[in-house]
Amino acid sequence: MATLFIADLHLQAEEPAITAGFLRFLNGEARQADALYILGDLFEAWIGDDDPNPLHRDIAAALHALVDAGVPCYFMHGNRDFLVGKRFARESGMILLPEEKVLDISGRRVLIMHGDTLCTDDIGYQAFRKKVHTPWIQTLFLALPLFIRQKIAARMRAGSKAANSSKSLDVMDVNPQAVVNVMEKHHVQWLIHGHTHRPAIHSLQANGNDAFRAVLGAWHREGSMIKVTAENVELIAFPF
Repeated sequence: MATLFIADLHLQAEEPAITAGFLRFLNGEARQADALYILGDLFEAWIGDDDPNPLHRDIAAALHALVDAGVPCYFMHGNRDFLVGKRFARESGMILLPEEKVLDISGRRVLIMHGDTLCTDDIGYQAFRKKVHTPWIQTLFLALPLFIRQKIAARMRAGSKAANSSKSLDVMDVNPQAVVNVMEKHHVQWLIHGHTHRPAIHSLQANGNDAFRAVLGAWHREGSMIKVTAENVELIAFPF
């Protein structure tokens, strides 16, 4: 048996092939897992659990079917869907996790994160992140009528795309010292995260020992998962 990790699907109605691939994954590979962990950005945008988008209902039903089949599903907020709340978690059967979580898998201490907090060189993004994670701002936003939230979210996505187009890839990647710091803070030998869309397994030194950072790929043209078993940690790409 294996524990599976995915992130950065960015599900949206405009990308039906990705949604179809995810549904096949839930009905196939995921059914054989010990557990499924979704490390953020499952959705391209999330403006509240009250959004009647039919895509959200379909995904919730598929996730709940996986849980009903005996595979627990855990969700960690990303930078696109940080407003996913308890209502959607109940509807989908998922368990919400904090932004940093340590797991013990077959004797490995594994830290899981979305990964955006590791991109400390992107000062503009970190300032924006701090603002939108302020509880009173989130409460105010969620109290707005749905159509206003939709307009605000569209403007924010357009602004983010424009800002990222002028940033270097290095600035938007993780800061190596931030990686070491968080691994030493939690005394782990493995870190699994998404966000950067740069799938790879990196070797490094942390806590005075060999350590590893596994990065999930985004589901743009193919699926990406990390499979952890007693024998191995694998980064796997697969067709939709």
